[in-house]
Amino acid sequence: MNKLKLLAIPALLLSLSTMAQTQTSSKGSVGRTINKIGNKTAEVAVKGTAAVGDKVYKGKVAPNGQTVYINKHSHYYWVNARGKKIYISKSKLVDDPKK
Repeated sequence: MNKLKLLAIPALLLSLSTMAQTQTSSKGSVGRTINKIGNKTAEVAVKGTAAVGDKVYKGKVAPNGQTVYINKHSHYYWVNARGKKIYISKSKLVDDPKK
């Protein structure tokens, strides 16, 4: 029984240290890729629900050319690259250059 403990404890410690190293190294390119995928997923999801649930303001865009949506409370917003709704006043909207 003591021999089993002597073999099991170092193996357990070795596996824990390996898992810790794996977690810290995932902050590299894999972590950045996961963040990019998550941000894009959030952006597409929010834009999809906004297009279905809210109205698109035709003829006006946000200052950088983003699509502007109007919610049920008549608030104007656009969706950034991370999927967050950025509310904007009507006076800051610009004419759509495509029209």
